[in-house]
Amino acid sequence: MTQVSPMFLALSAALAYLFGSIPFGLLLTRFAGAGDLRKIGSGNIGATNVLRTGRRGLAAATLLLDGGKGAASVLLAGQFGPEAALVAAGLAVIGHLFPVWLGFRGGKGVATTLGVLLALAPFAGILACLVWLAVAALGRYSSLAALVAIGTSPVSVWLLYDPARAVLVLGLALLVLLRHHENIARLLAGTESTIRLRRTAGG
Repeated sequence: MTQVSPMFLALSAALAYLFGSIPFGLLLTRFAGAGDLRKIGSGNIGATNVLRTGRRGLAAATLLLDGGKGAASVLLAGQFGPEAALVAAGLAVIGHLFPVWLGFRGGKGVATTLGVLLALAPFAGILACLVWLAVAALGRYSSLAALVAIGTSPVSVWLLYDPARAVLVLGLALLVLLRHHENIARLLAGTESTIRLRRTAGG
């Protein structure tokens, strides 16, 4: 296996961060004339909040683009080896969570983490998506579905792939968990809003 140079790993990290930090939800709603997404609903830049603008097509596009930037970062960096793929996976999600363009106040990372999973550990990524759909259908809470899907993914990655990828996914899961602290509080208080599955998108 060819050793990737530290300089190239740093470059992969920087490019993945910048790609991950593109706020597609904010850009799409602004270009569509729906206003500043940060002043709508929860103020989040993810697809779930885009859905609150009433633009279901924009929400779907945001979901695909946020997931796509995570997957693309991994796949592109992966051409130069697994180490570069791991670095890109982590930094793409961090870029979404803490984008430099928005004062490091980004989304909650669900769609981008799922995109990373699908590229880095495809079977575990598919399983996470199925878990999300099942929990959302049964409980009708988008946040709970996201937390269960992302929270269980390190186990499936560990069992189906290798410890290196599992440790990375565990770190990403913890970041997503922290970004959902307000949702967790509302879930415990019984005040979290429910969803209709056919109109839901990951945040």
